[in-house]
Amino acid sequence: MARIAGIDLPKNKRVEIALTYIYGIGRATAQKILNQANVNWSTKSDDLAESEVNAIRQVIDTQYKVEGDLRTEVSMNIKRLMDLGCYRGLRHRKGLPVHGQRTHTNARTRKGPRRSIMGKRKKA
Repeated sequence: MARIAGIDLPKNKRVEIALTYIYGIGRATAQKILNQANVNWSTKSDDLAESEVNAIRQVIDTQYKVEGDLRTEVSMNIKRLMDLGCYRGLRHRKGLPVHGQRTHTNARTRKGPRRSIMGKRKKA
């Protein structure tokens, strides 16, 4: 089992897909990494040679920010917006959509479950 950037890559998946399990790496980035490391995309992750794993690991370490460092950077960017008190920061603070979506209907993912204004009405 290959372990890259602190993540165990899933077995029996193509390397191109397995790399996307690392936070900060999508399909396009995975393909770029594999091209730079000279690894075939269709190789299964459990069939990787140790030299190929090391080549992939080296490319990721030198050129990409992934996992903990990236999570820290993203959270610090959000915290900075909140401290500034700009519009996007206020939306983050209130737990509302940040990118201009409508909130009259929808936005349930961001706003959470509906809260009733008053309890259920009892029929007379």
